[in-house]
Amino acid sequence: MTNPLLDDWSTPFDVPPYALISDDDFKPAFETALEAAKADVLAVADNPDAPTFENTIEALARGGKALDKVLSAFFSLAGADSNPAREALQTVFSPALAQFGSFVSLNEALFTRINALWEARDTLGLTPEQHRVLYLKHRNFIRAGAALEGAARERLKEITQRLATLGTQFSQNLLADEREWSLTLGADDLDGLPDFLLDAAKSAAAEAGSEGHVITLSRSLVVPFLSTSNRRDLREVAYKAWAARGANGGETDNTGLTTEMLELRHEMAQLLGYDNFSTYKLETEMAGTPERVRGLLMDVWTPAKAAADADASVLEAMMHADGINGDLAPWDWRFYAEKRRKAEHDLDEAELKPYLQLDKMIEAAFDCAHRLFGLEVKPVDVEMYHPDCRTFEVSRGGQHIALFVGDYFARASKRSGAWCSAPRAQHKMDGDVRPIVMNVCNFAKPAAGSPALLSYDDARTLFHEFGHALHQMLSDVTYESISGTSVPRDFVELPSQLYEHWLEVPEVLQKFAVHAETGAPMPQDMLERLLNAATFDMGFSTVEYVASALVDLEFHDGPPPADAMVKQSEVLDQIGMPAAIEMRHRTPQFAHVFSGGYYASSYYSYMWSEVMDADAFEAFEEAGGAFDPTMAASLEEHILSKGGSVDPAELYVAFRGRLPDVGALLKGRGLDKAA
Repeated sequence: MTNPLLDDWSTPFDVPPYALISDDDFKPAFETALEAAKADVLAVADNPDAPTFENTIEALARGGKALDKVLSAFFSLAGADSNPAREALQTVFSPALAQFGSFVSLNEALFTRINALWEARDTLGLTPEQHRVLYLKHRNFIRAGAALEGAARERLKEITQRLATLGTQFSQNLLADEREWSLTLGADDLDGLPDFLLDAAKSAAAEAGSEGHVITLSRSLVVPFLSTSNRRDLREVAYKAWAARGANGGETDNTGLTTEMLELRHEMAQLLGYDNFSTYKLETEMAGTPERVRGLLMDVWTPAKAAADADASVLEAMMHADGINGDLAPWDWRFYAEKRRKAEHDLDEAELKPYLQLDKMIEAAFDCAHRLFGLEVKPVDVEMYHPDCRTFEVSRGGQHIALFVGDYFARASKRSGAWCSAPRAQHKMDGDVRPIVMNVCNFAKPAAGSPALLSYDDARTLFHEFGHALHQMLSDVTYESISGTSVPRDFVELPSQLYEHWLEVPEVLQKFAVHAETGAPMPQDMLERLLNAATFDMGFSTVEYVASALVDLEFHDGPPPADAMVKQSEVLDQIGMPAAIEMRHRTPQFAHVFSGGYYASSYYSYMWSEVMDADAFEAFEEAGGAFDPTMAASLEEHILSKGGSVDPAELYVAFRGRLPDVGALLKGRGLDKAA
């Protein structure tokens, strides 16, 4: 029998044939494809001909295609529709892939060829893009330990494999805690909950096979519950469960894993000749050094904390006025902030949500892409891994650009958060390969027959992830290794965070923010109140984010802590963390940093990118408006199409004419006047 993962696919847009794939197919397909990928590497490394860019760099890029197919199908499922079999496979695949990475990067013959090319680079007649690819490939090999010898090489292999195992375990522990906890609400527990939340909680109960109303740890349920429930005791229960994810003791506890991962990262950095992991990690980012990151974060922390402290006094006074004595607690902040928002801006989320329909916000994101870049987005019938997935063909001038997949609803089998991935990336090395791009979110699923309604934060998330998707779809490079979002971490968030600004453009909301029942557009006074409240509670959101970024930085900028949780407390004490606000991601649930480590010592990058996105949107406003065609063309030419083919600082200067400073960010967050 053939394995559908290894067969040629005749599916629309060459998506994986999910209907034909069983979980039992993955392991044999992975093993076969991995061996083929190793053979491809050895064929390059052992080539008797003198190294050339074509027979070494391009030959490496052409290898491992079967493995790419298997992994694109598997990891789409592992993140968005997991089950025990797939979780078990992850624990096998992750260390095996880490071992394969070491097999490639520590192959002496292969590095000898790449190093020879690098030393002769000025005589090879390379294009600028080829020079960039060679530079990055050589640098990656050095940073992966290619220059190490003997025991140091072997120890590095052990560390990378162990980190891969721990990262997978961290993710699965977190998913288990999120999946296992729920709060069943009785008739007396519903006081204050708006209709949209009642519908979502009812839907969550039905998905779990029960009746009534259930609050889970999905952000789209727990945050509105914390914001609206009049039951302070239940808010406390829900908040503590949300904050305790990954730290509940037993088999799913992540606290010990985080300490071990920090120790291993530090050891790895020192093996490679760096003082610590932060110095190693930031070498390839725009920020460059821990000192520059710390400087940015503290420039923002000081006014943000001042704003949060002032807000805390107001909220605590509101709580005391309700007859509740004592200090404002973390489970009180969102509740009283929501009451304050209603009082000061006359904004009620229950009143606002009917105007933010998921379908209309998707349409809005597509329409902005059409006005800016001429993209046409039309639904197509393509079978994916779950019935909730929506598929769209993206084209321009009749030419196919990409397949876009939106998987928007929360479910127990999906990890938390929102993300963009490209199961197939754009490249032109052997023909014009167009990408498959996915946005995965965790919005509350409505009851059958009801429209899905979003909070304003949800709508912002939708635009954010579609900004990442545009970076993938509009990529126009030759080599896959520098395609789309293959850029430094503190640059990758620029397109996504910049795209959020179009949600705030009044004409966009006037067109697409229409009532789910009446079809009436959002009233002008509500629209104005919504936009005027854009910086409301910004002290809170900035403090919870910057605290997480600072903890991440201090974890990695120096010797590893003996206990990560103790170190977390020390950092928060040093910066004067407000008592009623906690980190956005406490250490045992900090998946950005500990689930694979993509953002390890780099969580600051959202803020670094925000400095650029605030400045970049100002460029549109200065040029004539949000849809200025000249600026849109420049954004595509200099940012979205280039991927990692040029140094990001050069790209930004080409787009804007200069580098940005923190001023536009503070102004955009309403913190420019905070003491």
